Amino acid sequence: AEARSMESLEKQLICPICLEMFSKPVVILPCQHNLCRKCANDVFQASNPLWQSRGSSAVPSGGRFRCPSCRHEVVLDRHGVYGLQRNLLVENIIDIYKQESARPLHAKAEQHLMCEEHEDERINIYCLRCEAPTCSLCKVFGAHKDCEVAPLPAVYQRQKSELSDGIAMLVAGNDRIQAIITQMEEICRTIEENGRRQKQHVGLRFDALYGILEERKKELLQSIAREQDTKVQRVRGLIRQYGDHLEASSKLVESAIQAMEEPQMALYLQHSKELLKKITDMSKVSMGSRPEPGYENMDHFSINVDYVAEMLRTIEFQTGA
Repeated sequence: AEARSMESLEKQLICPICLEMFSKPVVILPCQHNLCRKCANDVFQASNPLWQSRGSSAVPSGGRFRCPSCRHEVVLDRHGVYGLQRNLLVENIIDIYKQESARPLHAKAEQHLMCEEHEDERINIYCLRCEAPTCSLCKVFGAHKDCEVAPLPAVYQRQKSELSDGIAMLVAGNDRIQAIITQMEEICRTIEENGRRQKQHVGLRFDALYGILEERKKELLQSIAREQDTKVQRVRGLIRQYGDHLEASSKLVESAIQAMEEPQMALYLQHSKELLKKITDMSKVSMGSRPEPGYENMDHFSINVDYVAEMLRTIEFQTGA
């Protein structure tokens, strides 16, 4: 039970970057997760390549990166990662753990990792050509006797360091990709807003054209209506004149017919002279006023809008100078 408790404690003291037990000083991020200061600095430099080159002795200041555990954005002040608060509690726990355990991290698992070919031999070297851990007897007598080997701890530390660097680069790459996505989402929003504004602008310009066309249409129709009314009034006036003359002439004809039927010559002669004079006067009335040929024609109000239509079809967006 005690061994299980110690193993559980070990897992809580593992840095998510280097996968080793936290090394002093341990910094606590605003999201309450912990990192070795060196690992925090590596993540920061990977996320901000233009601020500080890896391995420089200068202290980076400002900037931001994301927590490798929860992706929470960590904003640094002018002191950079050196401005992050140290987690003294975790450091004290590490000190107590190291005092209580003399073995390195994962040592128990390594003690039980034995060679399959030589059961009594621990795997303690690494074959560089085969890229596999092996034991000393395999190097001297076995399958790896002609291979180049290296101490297992050295390869272990090197590959752990490479993995840590790879994790840092992936974290930084993810942050950069997220920043690009955020930027492109903002570009999409700006495009949509600009599109809406330009649609409104084009709509207003065409509404203005519609207004001009409607106004001009109204003016031209009014011109036609004025001439139409003038001509119709004149012709109707002539119709009334001819009608009045026709009515008077018809009445005079009726009077003349009645006079023709008068049997008494004396009575007829009393009224015949006046009647003849009226007939003469009526026949002398001039009715020559008539609309000239083609007076009813309104074709001169025809318009040609073909060139306007063609011009409207050529409406295009202005190109920048």
